[in-house]
Amino acid sequence: MKKIKVAFLCIIFLSVNPSHPFAQVSVGVSISANIPPPALPVYTQPPCPYDGYMWTPGYWAYGDMGYYWVPGVWVRPPHVGFLWTPSYWGFVGGVYGWHAGYWGHHVGFYGGVNYGFGYGGVGFGGGMWHGGAFRYNTAVTNINTTVIHNTYIDRTVINRTTVINRTSFNGPGGISARPRPEDEVAMRENHIQATSEQMNHEHTASLDRNQFASVNHGRPATTAMNRVGGDRFNQHGNLRNTSEVRHANNVNQGNRQIANRSNSRKAQRRYEKKHNRQAHNRHK
Repeated sequence: MKKIKVAFLCIIFLSVNPSHPFAQVSVGVSISANIPPPALPVYTQPPCPYDGYMWTPGYWAYGDMGYYWVPGVWVRPPHVGFLWTPSYWGFVGGVYGWHAGYWGHHVGFYGGVNYGFGYGGVGFGGGMWHGGAFRYNTAVTNINTTVIHNTYIDRTVINRTTVINRTSFNGPGGISARPRPEDEVAMRENHIQATSEQMNHEHTASLDRNQFASVNHGRPATTAMNRVGGDRFNQHGNLRNTSEVRHANNVNQGNRQIANRSNSRKAQRRYEKKHNRQAHNRHK
């Protein structure tokens, strides 16, 4: 098991004033790892479930058991006019550092990583805000136009949004992209961190053994979801069997219970050993 090194806490919330209703997020490295993340899996995007939802691409996160895949998912943006800048890994100083994503009025730098579905490494081509409503570019996003009507077609972004280079990190040995002037401007704007829905989504993925790279060898069981807590899709865009998901969750819960019981027994033995030693000393 690889060791996580918490580099430093880089998300800072400043005080909120009436003219600025959003907290300022300082973008930087929050976690680092000694080994590179796996290549991005190729997968099918599920259709957008509701008008106004936005796509957040899947990514490799890092925990006690190493890298695990957080499925791409449609989510509600926290505010009208906000866009999502994806998270990314960057290789600097001999370690792979995690740069958390954020919401803002413009898409900033995300390492040049080609996540697909509008996130081709630079900016976002999957849609735009217009008149208080979000319009979807159906050339690169999966939209049921019989349900959602705020759509348009812009095929000029297809070449840079189709995932050809599956490298999942920026830096030597990976992608050599650097922020453009407009990226740097976007990075200095007011941002807010991932929503509680997004955080819960990542936490759920961290509990699913089938999402661990050490288990799936870069082919996670669930690659995408239509919404947080919703339907799970595999790499081919097929719904995962409900009983399969339930079984995986039961196995994970059972493993945690076994680990907890083992820790409890160890604690009990330490207590008994200490208690017996104290009793022995008292009767000397």
